Amino acid sequence: MFIGHGSPMNTLESNQYTRTWEALGKNLPRPRAILCISAHWFIGSTVVTAMPDPRTIHDFYGFPQALFDYEYPASGAPDLAKRIAELIKPDWIGLDQDQWGLDHGTWSILAHMFPEADIPVVQLSINAMKPFDYHVRIGRALAPLRDEGVLILGSGNVVHNLRLIQWRRPEYGEDWAVDFDQAVIDQIAADPGKLGQVVSHPGFSRAVPTPDHFLPLAYIAGVATEGEGTAKAFLQSYTMGSLSMTCFQVGDGPRVNQT
Repeated sequence: MFIGHGSPMNTLESNQYTRTWEALGKNLPRPRAILCISAHWFIGSTVVTAMPDPRTIHDFYGFPQALFDYEYPASGAPDLAKRIAELIKPDWIGLDQDQWGLDHGTWSILAHMFPEADIPVVQLSINAMKPFDYHVRIGRALAPLRDEGVLILGSGNVVHNLRLIQWRRPEYGEDWAVDFDQAVIDQIAADPGKLGQVVSHPGFSRAVPTPDHFLPLAYIAGVATEGEGTAKAFLQSYTMGSLSMTCFQVGDGPRVNQT
Protein backbone atom coordinates (compact mmCIF):
# COMPACT_ATOMS: atom_id res chain seq x y z
CA MET A 1 0.00 0.00 0.00
CA PHE A 2 1.18 3.52 -0.77
CA ILE A 3 -0.14 6.49 1.19
CA GLY A 4 0.28 10.14 0.23
CA HIS A 5 1.09 11.48 3.68
CA GLY A 6 1.31 15.25 3.19
CA SER A 7 1.88 17.51 6.20
CA PRO A 8 2.83 16.19 9.67
CA MET A 9 -0.21 18.11 10.90
CA ASN A 10 -2.38 15.32 9.51
CA THR A 11 -1.42 13.48 12.70
CA LEU A 12 -3.56 15.82 14.78
CA GLU A 13 -6.29 16.69 12.28
CA SER A 14 -9.50 15.12 11.08
CA ASN A 15 -9.88 15.56 7.32
CA GLN A 16 -10.67 13.52 4.23
CA TYR A 17 -7.21 11.94 4.30
CA THR A 18 -7.08 10.99 7.95
CA ARG A 19 -10.64 9.64 7.85
CA THR A 20 -9.64 7.48 4.88
CA TRP A 21 -6.63 6.12 6.81
CA GLU A 22 -8.84 5.44 9.83
CA ALA A 23 -11.29 3.48 7.68
CA LEU A 24 -8.41 1.49 6.19
CA GLY A 25 -7.22 0.43 9.61
CA LYS A 26 -10.69 -0.77 10.51
CA ASN A 27 -11.35 -2.64 7.26
CA LEU A 28 -8.00 -4.25 6.44
CA PRO A 29 -7.12 -7.70 7.78
CA ARG A 30 -5.20 -7.03 10.96
CA PRO A 31 -1.47 -7.46 10.23
CA ARG A 32 0.92 -9.16 12.63
CA ALA A 33 3.51 -6.48 11.81
CA ILE A 34 4.03 -3.43 9.58
CA LEU A 35 6.96 -2.62 7.32
CA CYS A 36 7.06 1.04 6.30
CA ILE A 37 9.21 2.63 3.62
CA SER A 38 9.12 6.33 4.48
CA ALA A 39 10.27 9.23 2.32
CA HIS A 40 11.93 10.70 5.40
CA TRP A 41 14.62 8.05 5.80
CA PHE A 42 16.53 8.83 2.61
CA ILE A 43 20.17 7.96 3.20
CA GLY A 44 23.20 6.49 1.45
CA SER A 45 22.53 2.85 2.32
CA THR A 46 19.80 0.25 2.74
CA VAL A 47 19.02 -0.22 6.43
CA VAL A 48 16.12 -1.65 8.43
CA THR A 49 15.26 -0.78 12.02
CA ALA A 50 16.00 -3.77 14.25
CA MET A 51 15.58 -2.38 17.76
CA PRO A 52 12.86 -3.77 20.07
CA ASP A 53 11.53 -0.31 20.99
CA PRO A 54 11.94 2.27 18.20
CA ARG A 55 11.78 5.90 19.26
CA THR A 56 9.31 8.41 17.82
CA ILE A 57 11.34 10.82 15.67
CA HIS A 58 10.09 14.40 15.31
CA ASP A 59 11.90 15.17 12.05
CA PHE A 60 10.52 18.65 11.32
CA TYR A 61 10.43 22.17 12.69
CA GLY A 62 8.04 25.11 12.92
CA PHE A 63 4.96 23.11 13.94
CA PRO A 64 2.82 23.37 17.11
CA GLN A 65 4.21 21.90 20.33
CA ALA A 66 1.42 19.29 20.37
CA LEU A 67 3.04 17.65 17.34
CA PHE A 68 6.44 17.48 19.07
CA ASP A 69 4.73 15.99 22.12
CA TYR A 70 3.09 13.23 20.11
CA GLU A 71 4.46 9.71 20.65
CA TYR A 72 3.75 6.51 18.74
CA PRO A 73 5.05 3.81 21.10
CA ALA A 74 4.76 0.76 18.84
CA SER A 75 7.23 -2.01 19.51
CA GLY A 76 9.83 -3.00 16.95
CA ALA A 77 10.25 -6.42 15.37
CA PRO A 78 13.89 -7.55 15.32
CA ASP A 79 12.95 -10.97 13.90
CA LEU A 80 11.13 -9.30 11.02
CA ALA A 81 14.16 -7.11 10.37
CA LYS A 82 16.31 -10.23 10.07
CA ARG A 83 13.73 -11.81 7.77
CA ILE A 84 13.86 -8.73 5.53
CA ALA A 85 17.64 -8.98 5.37
CA GLU A 86 17.33 -12.61 4.25
CA LEU A 87 14.78 -11.76 1.57
CA ILE A 88 16.90 -8.97 0.11
CA LYS A 89 20.06 -11.10 -0.25
CA PRO A 90 22.39 -10.96 -2.13
CA ASP A 91 21.86 -7.20 -1.78
CA TRP A 92 23.33 -5.96 1.50
CA ILE A 93 21.15 -4.48 4.20
CA GLY A 94 22.14 -3.08 7.57
CA LEU A 95 20.35 -3.88 10.82
CA ASP A 96 19.90 -0.64 12.78
CA GLN A 97 19.95 -1.43 16.48
CA ASP A 98 19.92 2.08 17.96
CA GLN A 99 20.09 4.98 15.48
CA TRP A 100 16.76 5.63 13.73
CA GLY A 101 13.22 4.76 14.79
CA LEU A 102 9.80 5.79 13.42
CA ASP A 103 9.70 9.14 11.61
CA HIS A 104 6.61 11.18 10.82
CA GLY A 105 6.22 9.58 7.39
CA THR A 106 5.32 6.45 9.32
CA TRP A 107 3.57 7.60 12.47
CA SER A 108 1.47 10.41 10.97
CA ILE A 109 -0.39 7.68 9.05
CA LEU A 110 -0.36 4.92 11.65
CA ALA A 111 -1.74 7.37 14.23
CA HIS A 112 -5.02 7.03 12.35
CA MET A 113 -4.81 3.52 10.91
CA PHE A 114 -3.76 1.85 14.16
CA PRO A 115 -4.04 4.48 16.91
CA GLU A 116 -3.42 2.00 19.74
CA ALA A 117 0.17 1.47 18.46
CA ASP A 118 -0.26 -2.21 19.31
CA ILE A 119 1.22 -3.67 16.09
CA PRO A 120 5.02 -4.01 15.75
CA VAL A 121 6.56 -1.65 13.18
CA VAL A 122 9.88 -1.60 11.32
CA GLN A 123 11.15 0.99 8.85
CA LEU A 124 13.26 0.39 5.76
CA SER A 125 15.47 3.21 4.52
CA ILE A 126 15.51 4.44 0.92
CA ASN A 127 19.01 4.10 -0.51
CA ALA A 128 19.75 7.41 -2.23
CA MET A 129 22.74 5.92 -4.05
CA LYS A 130 20.77 3.34 -6.02
CA PRO A 131 18.99 3.63 -9.41
CA PHE A 132 15.23 3.51 -9.77
CA ASP A 133 15.07 -0.16 -10.76
CA TYR A 134 16.85 -1.17 -7.55
CA HIS A 135 13.93 0.04 -5.46
CA VAL A 136 11.40 -1.84 -7.58
CA ARG A 137 13.55 -4.97 -7.30
CA ILE A 138 13.71 -4.71 -3.52
CA GLY A 139 9.93 -4.32 -3.45
CA ARG A 140 9.62 -7.54 -5.43
CA ALA A 141 11.91 -9.32 -2.97
CA LEU A 142 9.78 -8.14 -0.05
CA ALA A 143 6.49 -9.36 -1.55
CA PRO A 144 6.49 -12.74 0.29
CA LEU A 145 5.97 -10.85 3.54
CA ARG A 146 2.35 -10.33 2.51
CA ASP A 147 1.79 -14.07 2.90
CA GLU A 148 3.29 -13.83 6.38
CA GLY A 149 0.78 -11.29 7.64
CA VAL A 150 2.96 -8.20 7.18
CA LEU A 151 1.46 -4.95 5.89
CA ILE A 152 3.94 -3.29 3.51
CA LEU A 153 3.36 0.45 3.56
CA GLY A 154 5.02 3.08 1.38
CA SER A 155 4.70 6.67 2.64
CA GLY A 156 5.42 9.61 0.35
CA ASN A 157 3.73 11.67 -2.36
CA VAL A 158 3.47 11.12 -6.12
CA VAL A 159 3.69 14.90 -6.63
CA HIS A 160 5.79 16.76 -4.04
CA ASN A 161 7.09 20.19 -4.96
CA LEU A 162 7.37 22.37 -1.86
CA ARG A 163 8.72 25.37 -3.79
CA LEU A 164 5.46 25.71 -5.71
CA ILE A 165 3.07 25.31 -2.78
CA GLN A 166 0.07 27.66 -2.66
CA TRP A 167 -0.74 27.75 1.04
CA ARG A 168 -4.17 29.34 0.62
CA ARG A 169 -5.48 26.68 -1.78
CA PRO A 170 -5.76 23.55 0.41
CA GLU A 171 -7.94 21.56 -2.02
CA TYR A 172 -6.35 22.52 -5.33
CA GLY A 173 -4.06 20.78 -7.78
CA GLU A 174 -2.34 22.51 -10.70
CA ASP A 175 -3.07 21.00 -14.12
CA TRP A 176 0.50 19.75 -14.48
CA ALA A 177 0.29 18.02 -11.09
CA VAL A 178 -2.99 16.31 -11.93
CA ASP A 179 -1.66 15.27 -15.34
CA PHE A 180 1.47 13.64 -13.93
CA ASP A 181 -0.43 12.03 -11.07
CA GLN A 182 -2.87 10.48 -13.57
CA ALA A 183 0.01 9.17 -15.68
CA VAL A 184 1.37 7.38 -12.60
CA ILE A 185 -2.05 5.98 -11.76
CA ASP A 186 -2.35 4.62 -15.30
CA GLN A 187 1.13 3.08 -15.19
CA ILE A 188 0.58 1.40 -11.83
CA ALA A 189 -2.71 -0.02 -13.05
CA ALA A 190 -1.27 -1.30 -16.34
CA ASP A 191 2.26 -2.47 -15.48
CA PRO A 192 3.66 -1.46 -12.09
CA GLY A 193 6.99 -3.13 -12.78
CA LYS A 194 7.69 -0.48 -15.40
CA LEU A 195 6.93 2.47 -13.13
CA GLY A 196 10.34 3.88 -14.05
CA GLN A 197 8.96 4.81 -17.45
CA VAL A 198 7.24 7.83 -15.91
CA VAL A 199 10.61 9.60 -15.64
CA SER A 200 10.18 10.43 -19.34
CA HIS A 201 6.87 12.19 -18.67
CA PRO A 202 7.18 15.94 -19.45
CA GLY A 203 5.93 16.81 -15.97
CA PHE A 204 8.30 14.53 -14.05
CA SER A 205 10.95 17.08 -13.12
CA ARG A 206 8.37 19.52 -11.79
CA ALA A 207 6.35 16.85 -9.94
CA VAL A 208 9.43 15.06 -8.59
CA PRO A 209 12.17 17.67 -8.05
CA THR A 210 13.77 15.28 -5.54
CA PRO A 211 13.22 11.49 -5.53
CA ASP A 212 12.68 10.92 -1.80
CA HIS A 213 8.87 11.22 -1.72
CA PHE A 214 8.32 9.38 -4.99
CA LEU A 215 10.52 6.33 -4.39
CA PRO A 216 8.37 4.66 -1.71
CA LEU A 217 5.91 3.98 -4.52
CA ALA A 218 8.60 2.01 -6.37
CA TYR A 219 8.64 -0.55 -3.55
CA ILE A 220 4.87 -0.94 -3.72
CA ALA A 221 5.13 -1.26 -7.50
CA GLY A 222 7.54 -4.14 -6.93
CA VAL A 223 5.16 -5.79 -4.49
CA ALA A 224 2.32 -5.44 -7.01
CA THR A 225 4.45 -6.94 -9.78
CA GLU A 226 4.99 -10.10 -7.72
CA GLY A 227 1.35 -10.23 -6.62
CA GLU A 228 -1.76 -9.12 -8.46
CA GLY A 229 0.15 -7.41 -11.26
CA THR A 230 -1.61 -4.13 -10.63
CA ALA A 231 -2.47 -1.63 -7.92
CA LYS A 232 -5.51 0.60 -7.70
CA ALA A 233 -5.73 4.22 -6.63
CA PHE A 234 -8.33 4.40 -3.86
CA LEU A 235 -7.88 8.10 -3.16
CA GLN A 236 -6.97 10.71 -5.77
CA SER A 237 -6.70 14.19 -4.34
CA TYR A 238 -4.47 17.27 -4.35
CA THR A 239 -3.55 20.02 -1.95
CA MET A 240 -1.92 23.42 -2.21
CA GLY A 241 -1.39 23.11 -5.95
CA SER A 242 1.77 21.03 -5.96
CA LEU A 243 1.13 18.07 -3.65
CA SER A 244 -0.67 14.87 -4.56
CA MET A 245 -2.33 12.86 -1.79
CA THR A 246 -3.11 9.90 -4.06
CA CYS A 247 -3.05 6.50 -2.36
CA PHE A 248 -2.66 3.02 -3.88
CA GLN A 249 -3.56 -0.43 -2.65
CA VAL A 250 -2.33 -3.82 -3.82
CA GLY A 251 -5.06 -6.40 -3.35
CA ASP A 252 -6.64 -6.39 0.10
CA GLY A 253 -3.50 -5.86 2.16
CA PRO A 254 -1.89 -8.67 4.17
CA ARG A 255 -3.12 -12.03 2.93
CA VAL A 256 -2.77 -13.80 6.27
CA ASN A 257 -4.55 -12.69 9.43
CA GLN A 258 -2.12 -13.53 12.20
CA THR A 259 -2.58 -12.07 15.67
